Amino acid sequence: METSLQSTHLPANELSDSLLEEQVEEEEHHIHLPNPSLWPFILSIAILVTIIGLLFLPTNPWLTVVAAPFVLVGILGWALEDPMVGPHDETTEVYQFHPEITSHDVLEQAEAIVDRTVTVSSTAYSTHPVKVEIDQEKDNGVILALYGKVELEAQRERIAEALNHLPNVLDIRNFIVAEDEILNIAYTRLESLRSKGKLEDAQDLRILVENYILNLYGNVPTTDMRMLLEREMLGIPGVRVVVNHIGLNEDIPGNLGRTRNKI
Repeated sequence: METSLQSTHLPANELSDSLLEEQVEEEEHHIHLPNPSLWPFILSIAILVTIIGLLFLPTNPWLTVVAAPFVLVGILGWALEDPMVGPHDETTEVYQFHPEITSHDVLEQAEAIVDRTVTVSSTAYSTHPVKVEIDQEKDNGVILALYGKVELEAQRERIAEALNHLPNVLDIRNFIVAEDEILNIAYTRLESLRSKGKLEDAQDLRILVENYILNLYGNVPTTDMRMLLEREMLGIPGVRVVVNHIGLNEDIPGNLGRTRNKI
């Protein structure tokens, strides 16, 4: 016959699942309140002293003159202070180790977080969905690796941040490619070439990125400039194919395009 203690005993896998669920639920539903601040106290004291000087010492305005600037300082300090950033945020430890949680449990929970974080348009209908794998397994936890593509850099960072809060996760190796990051790098390189005078007489240069494929559009006066742009874009990390739609003049728009793959 089982005792009350025996009947409440949970198997190891059920215990680890419950701990993981509690951990994730706590992270998702935690309410972040603003941090304490001294600026409201400083501002109230400055206003009080200023009013006392105006009402009770009208013939001696020195008190008001001294206190009034502190009112402005208090307003600016309170307005410019970030209430959500604490002084010890940089040293906060996220890592938590629970020996009863297995690596398989961590991987399953990580996959669930990835599925909730990424959008349908960037994964379910993409040939390159986001994947999470165990890169290294150690005695005190695991190192996860992320692969795939998302539309926004914010998604990439959000996935890594969420996984980093899972118990037994030592580190995240994020190899996810964000399309908006590729686009920003491409336009930065374009402006760099323009500032160096290498795109003289080029017109209507545009860039489109989708599924690791970078498309170039516009018109340039020479073939060398066309090839220069192609080589520059092919060197961007995450770009696998460059389709060059750039024409040599307005009459030859180059709509068919020239495809070049990264080797």
